[in-house]
Amino acid sequence: MARRKPHEDHVNHEAWAIPYGDLITLLLAFFVVMYAVSSVNAGKYRVLSDALNSAFSGTPTAIDPIQYGQKQLGSGSAVDVTAVERPRFGGRPVPTLEPIPTDRAGQGDKGQGDRGQRAAAQDAEAQAAQLGGIADAVERAMATLVMQDQLVVRNHGDWVEVEIRNDLLFGSGVATLSAEAESVLAQLAGVLSQVNNPIRVEGHTDNLPIRTLTFPSNWELSAARAATVVRLFASRGLSPGRMAVLGLGEFRPIASNQTADGRNSNRRVLLAIQPLNGEAEGSYATTRGQPGTADVSKVTP
Repeated sequence: MARRKPHEDHVNHEAWAIPYGDLITLLLAFFVVMYAVSSVNAGKYRVLSDALNSAFSGTPTAIDPIQYGQKQLGSGSAVDVTAVERPRFGGRPVPTLEPIPTDRAGQGDKGQGDRGQRAAAQDAEAQAAQLGGIADAVERAMATLVMQDQLVVRNHGDWVEVEIRNDLLFGSGVATLSAEAESVLAQLAGVLSQVNNPIRVEGHTDNLPIRTLTFPSNWELSAARAATVVRLFASRGLSPGRMAVLGLGEFRPIASNQTADGRNSNRRVLLAIQPLNGEAEGSYATTRGQPGTADVSKVTP
C-alpha cells in the first residue's frame, strides 16, 4: 500500500512587510509628535547667532542684541534684568539690553486719563445742573397745573420728563387741541424756547381700540397727537430740528387699563428733554455752543 505524501506548508515570502509597516507607522507618529511640540524661538536663535559670531569674529552682527527671558513688571515700571540668567557660549556672556525706564510714559498716560475723567465728570455735572434748571423753570411756569396733577415734571438727572394728561389736551378719539390746551402748550413753549435742548414728544393711549378712516389704530392716533404738539411748538418759535415725534400707542402703559382711572393715566403726551451735548434716542442731536443756546440760570417762567 502506497504511503500518503505529507502536505507542504505554504511559505509567506511577504511576512517582512508587517514589521516594516509597524516601523513606518511608529516613525510617522514620532515625527508628528515632535513637530507638534516643537516651536522656534526667534529670540534664542538670534542670541545663539550673535554669541557664535562674537566668539569667532569678536563683533556681533546685530545692531541691538536681543535679551530673552526678561520679565515685564507692568506699565509704569522699569524692566528688571538683574534676575535674568545670561547664557554663555564659548565662555563669554551674551550682551544684554540696558533697562529702559518707563515711569515717565506711564505717568503721562495716567495724567491724561485723569484729566479726561475730570473733564467728563465736570461735563456730567454741568448737564445735570442745566437740566435741573429747566425742570425748576417748567414747574414754576406751570405751577397751577402741577398742583392740579394735570402736569408732572420728573428730573431723572440725565434727562427731564414732562408728562401732560391727555384729557387736558385732546378730546376722545381726536388729535385736535382744545383752546385751553393751546394756551397751556404756548406757555410751556415759552419756557422751552429759552434753551436749545433736544426734545422728544411721545404720544400714548389706552388699550381701547379705535378703527376710523383717519386713525385705523392707536398707533396713528398717538403719533398724530404728538405731531400736533410738535407743530404748535414750532409755531411758537422752537426749532423743528431739535424735536422728534414718537407714537407708542397703548404699549407703554403706566397704570392698569382695567379701570377708568388707569386708562385715563395712560392717555398722555410726554416730553423728554435731552441734555445739550448728548445725542438723544432719536435721530436728532444738539451740541453745546450752537447759536441760540441760553444760560439756564436766566430761564424765567
